Amino acid sequence: MNMKTKKSTWVFVVFAMIAVLILDGCKKKKDDPEPAPNEEELITTVKLKVKNTLLSSDSTEVVWKDIDGDGGNPPVIGTLTLKANSFYSGYLTLLDESHAGHTHNITDEINNEKEAHQFFYQSTGNLSNFTYVDFDANGKPVGLRFSFQTGAAGSATLRIVLRHQPNKSATGVASGDITNAGGTTDVDITFPVTIQP
Repeated sequence: MNMKTKKSTWVFVVFAMIAVLILDGCKKKKDDPEPAPNEEELITTVKLKVKNTLLSSDSTEVVWKDIDGDGGNPPVIGTLTLKANSFYSGYLTLLDESHAGHTHNITDEINNEKEAHQFFYQSTGNLSNFTYVDFDANGKPVGLRFSFQTGAAGSATLRIVLRHQPNKSATGVASGDITNAGGTTDVDITFPVTIQP
């Protein structure tokens, strides 16, 4: 083997090694961790506090709780008692109490990710005029705080749905219509309501 052949072989080996290193560096290793998806929150407890806007002594809190999640024991649901023909402000607190001795406040996460969340309110009976009070940075509703009014005495229900990643610009969504909202459901609960004279 002459000197020229040795030099050519050496150059070829060096370039081959560089090519292997570059290609290996570009390949994704199986051990590389996948980026964490934006996970939906685990919500085991929803607290709804309401205050009569014209009567400060009329304030109450009702709780929906399902610690063991879907498929286990049925949730514990309180009954919301309201006065007839009144105006109320509502405030929601959402918690993850699935780990004994530790409570995770999901309300804080929703406040930090307002653009990715919206509550929707649906009712039967004499509950009406649900209005958003809190908004995200784009001026779109969130719904941790809201207002509504009661009509005549009787029975009613209040359904609260939290959507994750809804399309807040879709038709009707900003006014509280869930029809075109899309996204995924984080919470879908219904409180029984008693409206007293």
